[in-house]
Amino acid sequence: MRLPTTLPATLLACLAVLMPLSPARAEPVEAVERADAAGLAAALQARILAAPSATAVLEAWCAERGLSPEPRLVALRLAAPEKPPSAEQRRRLGVGEAEPVRYRRVRLACGAHVLSEADNWYVPARLTPAMNRALDETDAPFGRVVRPLAPVRRNIGLRALDHAGPPGRDTPLFAVEAVLTSAAGQPFCEVAETYLGAVLGPGVP
Repeated sequence: MRLPTTLPATLLACLAVLMPLSPARAEPVEAVERADAAGLAAALQARILAAPSATAVLEAWCAERGLSPEPRLVALRLAAPEKPPSAEQRRRLGVGEAEPVRYRRVRLACGAHVLSEADNWYVPARLTPAMNRALDETDAPFGRVVRPLAPVRRNIGLRALDHAGPPGRDTPLFAVEAVLTSAAGQPFCEVAETYLGAVLGPGVP
């Protein structure tokens, strides 16, 4: 499913009213087991699509679902083969064939729960030296590192991932592709995110 470059303002407003990101009291584990997994996944998906930062959404969600006493994401680096950007990705990022584009693959975890996996292609020349060092040397999520750029998230793809039976902790639920631009409108990153069953709550097996 390909998404329009922007979501209608009326839809975003409705989502903001219906699903605020302010922390709420965590549900007990027993309630998670009774919850409608499809409804929870749809609620999270809507928040991700409506927000400028997936990191901020996941940290708020982590607090609401009681996933960790400290709802703070860490990016667990994965050893993965280099994945050069495609010609279409370079076009979306507005870079030529010779412009360096870095690749970073991580799992985003809140406490003991791995909530998502993400592939990032970013243009290091459009980040500050401190941001590039943080991405190379720390476990900080990309969204937290680039927050000073006041990024705007443009969704370009959404896929629901079918699975048989109730989802487990490692079951892929849905995938989102997006391009991040600075407040000035310059693209600097493309991300492909896959959200996993553990995001639904501590009652997921």
